[in-house]
Parts: sequence; C-alpha cells; structure tokens
Amino acid sequence: MWMQELTRQASLKVLARTHLGRLACARGMQPYIVPIYFAYQDHWLYSFSVLGQKIDWMRANPLVCVEADQMRREQWTTVVVFGRYEELCDTPEFRSERTFAFNLLRQRAMWWEHGGAKKMPGGRPAEVPVFYRIKIEQITGRRAASEQAVPDTKQAKADLDEQGWLRKMFRRVRQT
Repeated sequence: MWMQELTRQASLKVLARTHLGRLACARGMQPYIVPIYFAYQDHWLYSFSVLGQKIDWMRANPLVCVEADQMRREQWTTVVVFGRYEELCDTPEFRSERTFAFNLLRQRAMWWEHGGAKKMPGGRPAEVPVFYRIKIEQITGRRAASEQAVPDTKQAKADLDEQGWLRKMFRRVRQT
C-alpha cells in the first residue's frame, strides 16, 4: 500500500471537489456525527440544515470536525477539518453572507432535499433553513493506493520503495 500525506493546499483542493462529508460535534462528553452537504470557498465550508440536534449542539459548542473522502477502486483520499461553527442568522447583519452561501450551495447538484424544502398541509414550508459556515482552523489529509494504482512518478516510486523497506523489516520481526 502506497500512502502519502497531503499538503494543506492539496487538502483544500480535495474539499473544493467534494460536497458530501460527515460533521462531528459534541455536547458534554457525547460525540455526534451526521452526513452533510457542503461547499468550500476561501477557507470556509458552507452548509445548511433545519433546526435539530446538530444545530443545537453546534450552538452550544462551536468546535466541530468535518471529514470528507473520495473513494476509487484501489485508492482513497480523506481530509479532516477542525473548525469553528458560525451561524448565518436571518438578520440584516448576515444578509450578504446568507445570499453568498445560498448561491454557492445551489451551484451544486440538487440531489438533496432538506426538510425545510418540504411543504406542510396548506402549502406552507416546514421550516426555514439555518445557513451556517465552518471556519477551517486546521486541516489534514492522506491519500493511499494499492501498489498497482501508484502514479508513475519518481516521488511515488521512492515513497513505495521506502514503504517496501519498512514491510520487509516488519516481516523479519514477525519471523523471529
């Protein structure tokens, strides 16, 4: 298995191509994780939700973590973001940020339909969506591939040779 740490810039590029992730938040000593749809722009992740557990918990503790990944046949890339939740309230103060978030999110595929889009009896919307953003404070990423899927570059081959040396060392240790 060939594995590589991603640079900050490479990790941000993964976020720009990915729109589905998992959001982790916590209250007290209890973690909670849910899938979210997001859009990345200028060191922020933008998203929305209806009122519920994750919004309540992020309001109480704005420190969150988001994981996003890309899986292909014999390779994967994953990025983990540590950040801070910021609600884009439905007030004049946040009007431009809410409009920006809405326009950014609607550029992506509309395969989702959040609870606020559903209609209640009588034609009124169920809930007004809560728009929010997460400031990226720290980001890490990794990429891995089977040896057959390793890119044909000198650096990739050098990384693979180094890991081959390490595997041989572990084999020797197991045999003793």
